[in-house]
Amino acid sequence: MGKNEHFLKRLKGGLPSFVTLLSLACGLTSIVLSLNSAKDGFQAQFQLAAGLLVLAGVFDALDGYVARATGTASNFGAHLDSIVDVVNFGMAPAVLLYCYGFFSLNSVHPRIHWLGIAACFFFMACGALRLARFNTQIEYTDSRYFVGMPITVGAASIASVVVGWPIPAAAPGLAYLLLALLTILGLLMVSNLRFPSSKLGKAHGTATAIFILLIGILAACLLVILRERFFAALFATYAVLALLLNLAWWYGWRGVEPPLRYSSNRPVLRPDPHDQKSP
Repeated sequence: MGKNEHFLKRLKGGLPSFVTLLSLACGLTSIVLSLNSAKDGFQAQFQLAAGLLVLAGVFDALDGYVARATGTASNFGAHLDSIVDVVNFGMAPAVLLYCYGFFSLNSVHPRIHWLGIAACFFFMACGALRLARFNTQIEYTDSRYFVGMPITVGAASIASVVVGWPIPAAAPGLAYLLLALLTILGLLMVSNLRFPSSKLGKAHGTATAIFILLIGILAACLLVILRERFFAALFATYAVLALLLNLAWWYGWRGVEPPLRYSSNRPVLRPDPHDQKSP
């Protein structure tokens, strides 16, 4: 192999990691903008910081596509991606919501301020636990469903709130709502609830197609009505529909095929115990 071919091979192999690092750059820039805006409450910079989280998500999806397209997927890339995800979708949204919703309350409502710090840590910790579980269970779960809310959806939910309501929270009531948001998102990420992935659309069945069509119709209607608050409503709708789907499975409905899980001892699909009622 010549020097040029060796160089091209190394360049090709490093391309997915380069895209992952672009995602990390978006996350770091979002953190810097959030910190710079904390004292003065610049709405535009908060919105930009939120938008960078979305862009980080785009690069996060793109690096996997590049790795598959170039045939350069590796354990190194997978581990790098997980580390970057903790920063981009765990730390960055936690810092954003702290600066947006709790920083200004330090002098007038110190108790809420410290509760906000704890809630931001809780969200970030749950996101890290969610990623660790995903990495260890990826071979034994149905790829059509996520176990727990994906951390990217949790981060996007936070970003959508900042985009939809750009004025930083200055009242205790609003701060308590943000505390509830962080807590609920954290619990959903570490829960055993199943959230549909894009691969659900490949499943057969009329009910599945109707379920996906319903999401599309709701999304289109919300976009026309809510505009900049569309994304907050979209992610809330996704979470509610996922909860209703899990509840329907609990009561025996099988219109949408429930998830299956691979046995850890043999490569055979078996019913997921979380899909069944307790005796």
